[in-house]
Amino acid sequence: MKITHAALAEKFIADEPRTDWHDETLWFVREKRDKAAHGLPEWEQLREWGSQIKDHTLSNLSNYLTEFEEKAKANGIFVHWAADGVEHNKIIHTIIQQHKIEKIVKSKSMLTEECHLNEYLQENGIEVVDTDLGERIVQFRKETPSHIVLPAIHLKREDVSETFHEHLQTEKGNNDPQYLTEAARIHLRNKFIQSELAITGVNFAVAETGGFVVCTNEGNADMGAHTANVHIACMGFEKIIPKAEHLAIFLRLLARSATGQPITTYSSHYQKPRPGQEMHLVIVDNGRSKQLGREDFRNSLKCIRCAACFNTCPVYRRSGGHSYHTAVAGPIGSILSPNLDMKANADLPFASTLCGSCTNVCPVKINIHEQLYKWRQVIVAEGYVDTSKKIGMDAMAFLFSKPSVYRFVGKIGRGTMKAFPFITNNKWNAWYKQREMPEPPKESFRDWYLKNGKSNKK
Repeated sequence: MKITHAALAEKFIADEPRTDWHDETLWFVREKRDKAAHGLPEWEQLREWGSQIKDHTLSNLSNYLTEFEEKAKANGIFVHWAADGVEHNKIIHTIIQQHKIEKIVKSKSMLTEECHLNEYLQENGIEVVDTDLGERIVQFRKETPSHIVLPAIHLKREDVSETFHEHLQTEKGNNDPQYLTEAARIHLRNKFIQSELAITGVNFAVAETGGFVVCTNEGNADMGAHTANVHIACMGFEKIIPKAEHLAIFLRLLARSATGQPITTYSSHYQKPRPGQEMHLVIVDNGRSKQLGREDFRNSLKCIRCAACFNTCPVYRRSGGHSYHTAVAGPIGSILSPNLDMKANADLPFASTLCGSCTNVCPVKINIHEQLYKWRQVIVAEGYVDTSKKIGMDAMAFLFSKPSVYRFVGKIGRGTMKAFPFITNNKWNAWYKQREMPEPPKESFRDWYLKNGKSNKK
């Protein structure tokens, strides 16, 4: 039986202090984003340009991908095309086998998470070391990232200390961030020096040049790519942009939206392999062409994976990334995942308040909250909602369409809840779980307005 977002969220919020801390920490990141955005008078113009460039690119995707492939091959890069995650993993496995590679390092890549590359390689007896600090922490813990920019944001320093004590033999109970970071640095540096293959993601691929850009704050992508003799970069085909000059727009948008920085610490440009190195690029579809063909949902492919929508979302902040049971969580994941598997991810578009804050902060103006609403319509029409939810929604639709019935039921409901509060305040009422139910009002707003509304008018 599939575990839903609601059930997984219930486990996360059972620890109320941690939930509050998670909420406050992500809101702090959201506030940093706001300060960074407000510091640029041209911020809204940048958003508009970024949105228009992405719209144009998606409308001419075939041409730009063809141009990119031609330029990349001319630069000496081997280009591979993968229809789905399975093919993506097999391509990488084949390269590993051809070179008899044993030591692999990988920088952060949500595409490889989406394709479950680590699990695939481990099943084939191949160890891969995640070198992003947050990714390495969750890898030690046998967890998945809970956030696409801050993969271990669900963990406190005490959790990290315990994990490092177990796996790196650090001093038990030493929670000092500098000490823990130094231990990770020593551990990972050895992995870089020994590596034979570096796997990275791609933030932006430039059709004009055949090069690509990888953005990190730790320099781990550079360390891997500069020491290993083989470099494999993995990208979803939507990462393409037409010209190098467009990078100026997206690099200014990305870091400010993600963490409130003016720019990522490392924005590394890869044009061709260095002498003696072999460079591969795996371009992946995995449902993206299907999404491109859905008119209501195609512009979700504009996403630059900044996670601004995560940091502002009241549901994500208080339910945790693992409650979304997909590689990409949060609002953007809730509109991307149903495209990959509508039945398995039918619950995710309902994990939202539809408040629109995600759309407001999106640097490329994806109408996320509107797509969440539209996905709900599609999912209901396809019959992928629980019977209880469908009955409830049908009942509500009937009730809201009959004003007299609505008023009557409301009056009965207020009286019943006041006289017999246990009817709503019980474990079978999902709204009662971990909440304090408000006292029922003495009268409806309509009744109050009819008595007081006219007299209060100026």
